[in-house]
Amino acid sequence: MNKTKIEWATAVWNPVTGCTKVSEGCRNCYAEGIANRFWGERKFTDVRCLPYRLKQPAKLKGHQRVFVNSMSDIFHNRVEYEFIKDIWSVMLANPQHTFMILTKRADRMAETVDLLLRDGFGVLPNIWMGVSAENQQAYDERAPYLLQTPAAVRFLSLEPLLSAIDLALLGTIPHSKPYSIVVSKIDWVIVGGESGTRARPMHPNWVRSIRDQCQEANVPFFFKQWGEWQLTNEREEMRQDGNERLTSIDVPGAIGYQKAWFRRVGKKNAGRVLDGRTWDEYPQEVRDE
Repeated sequence: MNKTKIEWATAVWNPVTGCTKVSEGCRNCYAEGIANRFWGERKFTDVRCLPYRLKQPAKLKGHQRVFVNSMSDIFHNRVEYEFIKDIWSVMLANPQHTFMILTKRADRMAETVDLLLRDGFGVLPNIWMGVSAENQQAYDERAPYLLQTPAAVRFLSLEPLLSAIDLALLGTIPHSKPYSIVVSKIDWVIVGGESGTRARPMHPNWVRSIRDQCQEANVPFFFKQWGEWQLTNEREEMRQDGNERLTSIDVPGAIGYQKAWFRRVGKKNAGRVLDGRTWDEYPQEVRDE
């Protein structure tokens, strides 16, 4: 169990490691990059449950915001339900910490939490449930399952953000009635751009739109990072064959799609300031600590 540089957590806990890709947001997975550097011959697709790590949270001092399985997905289909129950038991036994669970497998999350409730775990106040979505399609598919999952706090991680996302939608869960989903039913929204050598740019207007939707609905908004790229007007001066510091994306404009140009400056230089300030808002439970 380690301290973390992830801006919205203070520690990471990985009782499961390894994962497989499910959508476009997985293309440049940061966890896979870490695994490729340090795991030797073991492939990142080798999903393993690590029972010896179940004792780690009890050793943490004070109150920690713990990101659960930063190197995997707790609801991966190779993680047996009995091991998930063991993880839940650990979180139940350590109410001094807040455990933040994030998944792209939202359908299994909803099914598993229902089983946990039947097995008597209840809705634990120190467990926050979240789904990750990188674009509108992923949000439309995953958000309905989050909203049907009982949790003390429900949150969205829109990272790496690869398109604009409208947080109000009409969704349908298989074998369930259609219902409307609005951002005011979510307790927290995180947004971040992609980092790493193959990172894709994020348009500032996508971020502003999500922030504005959160403000209108009075939902805490956390802006994690811009990633590797900054919007630029310097394309004419910088453009040249093979210039890896310049890239473009097509974004909706007044007339069709228009190119937006970005300059690669690195994660540190790009920073995390949006419109002159940082946005470090949390749900009420954290703000009152």
